[in-house]
Amino acid sequence: MLISWIYLIAAIMFEVSGTTCMKLSEGFTKIVPSILIFVFYGICFTFLTLALKRLEVSVAYAVWSGLGTVLIASIGIIWFRESFTLIKFLSIALIIIGVIGINSGR
Repeated sequence: MLISWIYLIAAIMFEVSGTTCMKLSEGFTKIVPSILIFVFYGICFTFLTLALKRLEVSVAYAVWSGLGTVLIASIGIIWFRESFTLIKFLSIALIIIGVIGINSGR
């Protein structure tokens, strides 16, 4: 079971890397980040598929999408200097609460 969680964390890290490359590709005008989008997402879905061998899909997907969203929002705010408003903060908090809630309900 622990290995499934490790696979899930790896899937999240590669998904966040792929999404970051989307921004860095500047609409597919930069070749290396454009290629890395597909590489990172391919690796991401491989690890997510491996994680789903033992984890419930509802839990795995909630953690994958929720934590990925929180991480990419944080990268946007810190690295890309995106706005950080009260609404954005509360929305991120609600995502975290939702992921905790889904994990608590099993």
